[in-house]
Amino acid sequence: MRSLIWNKLAKVDYYENIDYLLREWSEKEAQEFIDEVQEIENILRKGVVEFQDTDRQDVKRCVICRQVTLFYRVIDSNTIELLRFWNNHKDIKALHL
Repeated sequence: MRSLIWNKLAKVDYYENIDYLLREWSEKEAQEFIDEVQEIENILRKGVVEFQDTDRQDVKRCVICRQVTLFYRVIDSNTIELLRFWNNHKDIKALHL
């Protein structure tokens, strides 16, 4: 099973998304987001699926929900680094990985 590393920006994005959902929506929506992220983490750990390539070397993307895309990097066959949980309403040109 592969290990996952969360970089600082991924952690910040993740908690900002949860805070937003709690503030603007409800605990139910926040929990659904948390559950979706955990499901994707399990898929990435098992290594059974590789998600969509991006124009950046070794960086892939996975839609968590309609509003949020996870960007991650394959470090080696045993390690994945979570880079960003990007809000899809933001300009992709502002994405820094």
